[in-house]
Amino acid sequence: MQNLLSDLTVLLKKDERFVAEGKLLKNSVIEAALQLDPVLLKLLLSHKSLKKHFFRDVESVLVFDKIEFQKFVSNKSFLKDSYTAFTQNIGLTSDDEFISQNNDVVLSWPHKDCVLEGGQTKEDEKRDEIFWNVTLAPDEIDRLLSPKVFTNFKKYDNKGEHKVTEISLEDNLIIKGNNLLTLNSLLPVYSGQVKLIYIDPPYNTEEDEFKYNDTFEHSTWLTFIKNRVLCAKELLSDDGLIFIQINDIEYAYLKVLLDEIFSRDSFQSSICVKMAHLSGPKMAHKEKKIPKVKEHILVYSKKPNGITLNPQFVPVTWEEAFDRYENFLEKSNSDNISKWSSISLNQALKKYKVDVNNESEVLNFKMNNANLIFQTAINRSKDYPREPKDQFLFIDNKYVLNGRELIFAEEKIKEFNGNRQPSSIISDIWTDIGINNVFQEGGKEISLRFGKKPEMLLKRVIALATKEKDLVMDFFLGTGTSVAVAHKMKRKYIGIEQLDYGNGDSIHRLQKVISGDLSGISKEVNWKGGGSFVLCELSEHNQKFVNQIKSSKTTKELKQLWGAIKKDGFISYKVSPKEIDNNISEFGELSIIDQKKFLIEVLDKNHLYVNYSEIDDKDYNITSDDKKLNKKFYSLK
Repeated sequence: MQNLLSDLTVLLKKDERFVAEGKLLKNSVIEAALQLDPVLLKLLLSHKSLKKHFFRDVESVLVFDKIEFQKFVSNKSFLKDSYTAFTQNIGLTSDDEFISQNNDVVLSWPHKDCVLEGGQTKEDEKRDEIFWNVTLAPDEIDRLLSPKVFTNFKKYDNKGEHKVTEISLEDNLIIKGNNLLTLNSLLPVYSGQVKLIYIDPPYNTEEDEFKYNDTFEHSTWLTFIKNRVLCAKELLSDDGLIFIQINDIEYAYLKVLLDEIFSRDSFQSSICVKMAHLSGPKMAHKEKKIPKVKEHILVYSKKPNGITLNPQFVPVTWEEAFDRYENFLEKSNSDNISKWSSISLNQALKKYKVDVNNESEVLNFKMNNANLIFQTAINRSKDYPREPKDQFLFIDNKYVLNGRELIFAEEKIKEFNGNRQPSSIISDIWTDIGINNVFQEGGKEISLRFGKKPEMLLKRVIALATKEKDLVMDFFLGTGTSVAVAHKMKRKYIGIEQLDYGNGDSIHRLQKVISGDLSGISKEVNWKGGGSFVLCELSEHNQKFVNQIKSSKTTKELKQLWGAIKKDGFISYKVSPKEIDNNISEFGELSIIDQKKFLIEVLDKNHLYVNYSEIDDKDYNITSDDKKLNKKFYSLK
């Protein structure tokens, strides 16, 4: 596909004011744009793509976006080597100046002005990625992010696998394919509908699945995350929240990036989670570095205000919950508050003849009388009367004594697994998540060497941010912990995964959940099975050739594939098929690895998947059933 810059170059050379010795005079072009030069505007309007990208329709009036045009023309000088307008430094900048010159902070990195497709398909795969620059390649990006066709629809319930004939917003979805392209395909239907997004992205370590072979590994990761989170933000409801789990390596940069995307006012919390024990490998280098057992969960809201959380509690001992609850209310069998009095808790134990040496008996008395055991506290928003002294009052549905509000132990007694226990509200430090038997959750084949998260962790996140029937999304699905928990907790969900986990993926796990899986949180939420989900995937075109190229084992197979690509595939406009055919003998002299790399390189990466706008194109052979389901899906909202 022709680059927009080339089109503009050819067009501008028609005006001699902008050319000297065959080269464009960029300063003259920029000056003419800023002055809204009529001849320049007429030239730009004569070109369909340039008109689309540099003019805005405002109530049927075309308005020239001279700022965007200026960026487009100016950027070229910065893109000779790296295809990015940013310098080869990573740091905090504002208006292209690092914070040493400016106090306004914005995270900047090479390729920030690009879109990274991130088309990895296997956990152990490395690949060179294409960075599409948002200013110089808007037409390529438009096509890349255009809604795609979905195919291979299947529905699973407790009766097994079924053909899909209908689809609705009530369906749970599992989508296989590139998550950036899938997220953009979901926007027309689910924009503003998702209450909670939880993601556990690759942490950019040598041990996780993010193994992109790029010069700027750190920058690649930041671009990869930025592209996806920007889209995720649009999918969130106005009162929605996103939880992103990460470790120390990228935490600081991710925090600043999210401040930029969501605004610092939308930052809700940085939760610290204990995710390992002080044993085994963690202790191997204790003399040289502090053992790491924690991870972080960054929490942001779609908008700064308007969110509502569901406070979560954990069981604790009586002493931990009620160390200051030392008073006991004596009602004297009377509803007349003026006749009530209080004694100390120790006095009450003696009065009611509780054996203070019997811990079980003492605890039973406290639990059975939690509605009478209290402490007092100042209510800073109320000015309660201090008189009459030592007399109980009832004001605004609160009991008051000597100007202080009564807080009863009963308020902190909660039910856990059917048992009443003292509780403590969770804070931003979570040390109680069970991590010992995570490998057993979902079945023995649902394993992942690094990164598998406990169901209890996801239960807490989902319970904190949603209620039943709310929509939950995870676009780094992995082995499917998030959707398995959402299913058990009666939330709707959308899961997206592009890596192949074989029999240990989310599909197999959800099938077990539907059948009544007893692992993880099942007992706690009284899970008995049931429900359903719909599976589909992005419809591949050139991606089919990529997969075939990777699986080929001989040069003969690859040469046959080249013939198929010429016939049915989309080849990059930079490539001349005739020239390749004329030099096919040189192709045969390459190693099998280089042959594969070469064939993948000649494919147009903007045609890896089928765009929905081209669903009726006969070249793609989309079935009538898939056409019907896609048209139904994209008309849901």
